[in-house]
Amino acid sequence: QVHVEESGGGLVQPGGSLTLSCTASKSVFSFNTMDWYRQAPGAQREFLASISAQGGTTYHESVQGRFTISKDRAKNTLYLQMSELKPEDTAVYYCHAREEYIGVELETVSYDYWGQGTLVTVSS
Repeated sequence: QVHVEESGGGLVQPGGSLTLSCTASKSVFSFNTMDWYRQAPGAQREFLASISAQGGTTYHESVQGRFTISKDRAKNTLYLQMSELKPEDTAVYYCHAREEYIGVELETVSYDYWGQGTLVTVSS
């Protein structure tokens, strides 16, 4: 069973910056994609950013230009660098990893792994 774990959450003032980390029990470069999601109180979990095995990135428009997703091979860590934080960024942030394989009948088989989440609170 693959294990992923987030860290780095905490309290930050509006306009401040914070970097979240996600480690995994296997190489972060072995997954087809790794993503960051968040879930605010009373809201659904929402997609924030994704990075492919080749390093291509995708962002939700709400964080484009403020958040940066990246991976470090030496530290085997996925990062989410967050800047210009707003109170509405307050949420539990989750790391997600996906593996995809071709099955015996040439179907795509996916395995999804989630961390337990790390709380980010943006408040003065």
